[in-house]
Amino acid sequence: MKLIDVDTLVQLVSQTGLNDFNLQLIQALENDFAHWETFHKSPRHATHYPHGVIELMPCANDDFYSFKYVNGHPDNTQKGKLCVAAMGLLAEVSNGYPLMISEMTLLTALRTAAITALGAKYLARKNSQHLAIIGTGAQAEFQAHAVMAQLPIKKISFFDIDPKAMNKFERNMADAPIELLQCKNIEETISSADIIVTATAAKKRVELFNISQVKSGVHIHAMGGDCPGKTEFSPEILEQCKVVVEYTPQSKEEGEIQQGETSLINAELWEVITGKKVGRENDQEMTFFDSVGFSLEDFSILKLVYQLALKMNLGEEINLIPRPEDPKNLFRLLKKQ
Repeated sequence: MKLIDVDTLVQLVSQTGLNDFNLQLIQALENDFAHWETFHKSPRHATHYPHGVIELMPCANDDFYSFKYVNGHPDNTQKGKLCVAAMGLLAEVSNGYPLMISEMTLLTALRTAAITALGAKYLARKNSQHLAIIGTGAQAEFQAHAVMAQLPIKKISFFDIDPKAMNKFERNMADAPIELLQCKNIEETISSADIIVTATAAKKRVELFNISQVKSGVHIHAMGGDCPGKTEFSPEILEQCKVVVEYTPQSKEEGEIQQGETSLINAELWEVITGKKVGRENDQEMTFFDSVGFSLEDFSILKLVYQLALKMNLGEEINLIPRPEDPKNLFRLLKKQ
């Protein structure tokens, strides 16, 4: 069984190239969502605490089974810890044997950004050039690079209530061939944007902006730290946009849609990808991807990393599954000492 630790994952992405990795990941997600009906799916298993949440996220098809352990603790950054930390496992369905254990903190950030880009492929205007990001914490750079890999972005405007976070984002994005605009407030950030990504972490109900503050034809991607009781928009925005979700049973518990009726959902993402339902229909339409993060996305990135690790001969082989000479004589292993 392979172990993909943080250093190995960094090496894998570096050797692949971040842009190429993002493109491969977007394609992997698109392929898996196109085969949505072949997957065994369920909402994540979440245990909520006053200070955060710990979750298990399983997903499988007839070839592979995956799950992710992940937390969400918004106050962790004040203690010098990550808001989100994760690890995952990929197993072979035919025999149930694990194939790989992997870090998934970086992978969660990468797949969360890739699903933004995939949603934008179908829901944003094809010539979108201005990306706005509200919230420049740990996820922001991943979002920017994934959307830039998919669409012809030339300008990124951004805002965070923490000036240090904005300065961090600007430093990290300094080498990107785009115009960066650090803004003083949300309204300035979004006023002329083609795509708006909201990436806030606070566990409360807020209204970041209203529909009158954005231009016609905007695509909004709501991905900020979703959970029951946490929203970033008013129900009125949902009512005025074409709303797409990942998996309705989970979205109605955790997404923006928890505020309204599921009848506000126009489609699940797989339906748009397969052509079962229509995505963007014209340049004036306002679209809204209520993305909460679904386990199929973890499945896709774990499978991609496993395939790349095999191809690139990366990852340590670890011995976590006993291999007795006689499979029915497991106890014999303890008698060898």
